[in-house]
Amino acid sequence: MKKLSTLALATTLGIFSFGAHAAENFAGFTWGKSTVNTDRSSSLKQNMDGKNRFDDVIKNSGTWGVRAGQMTDEARYYMTYENVSDDYGSSLKLRQQNLIGSYDMFVPLGDTTRLFGGASAGLTKLENESKGYTRDSDIGYLVGLQAGILQKLGDNTSVEAGYRYLRSNAGTEVSERGVGKLGSIDVHSSKQAYLGLNYHF
Repeated sequence: MKKLSTLALATTLGIFSFGAHAAENFAGFTWGKSTVNTDRSSSLKQNMDGKNRFDDVIKNSGTWGVRAGQMTDEARYYMTYENVSDDYGSSLKLRQQNLIGSYDMFVPLGDTTRLFGGASAGLTKLENESKGYTRDSDIGYLVGLQAGILQKLGDNTSVEAGYRYLRSNAGTEVSERGVGKLGSIDVHSSKQAYLGLNYHF
């Protein structure tokens, strides 16, 4: 029994040593284009007739992010902070900030190239910074999926191209100064195509 316990302990330590050796930390940044689709309340539809102009605010807008995590030959998990802000015309402006936890599985295409696909979940903050309107913000959840391709350039660097689709429940009130509340908007979904550069250590 003592020999069996010793063998089990040695095996367990060996597995953890292999896992620690196989995994590597990485950090990097991303740059891409995001589009956010919103839903309007019935009162906002009445007070702001016509097309949903809030859908034109963050539309193919530049988005930057920073992230860090761990990676093995089979998978990776990481945290990402993203920020996107844009305006429409001279009045409407929105900002969205995301804090996302993600997990990806790898499919190798060779020694240095991998396809990846996975899921994400986290929090998002939507801010209405429109000129002539009262500023308002809300924090909600987000969930989604991502996929892409990762290419290692050497022992310490890799680049990737990916696409992410997210659903969220964050929303803000739309109140015109001197008039009052016109209604509200809610984030329905957002999509993003991005490029990333990672440093492995």
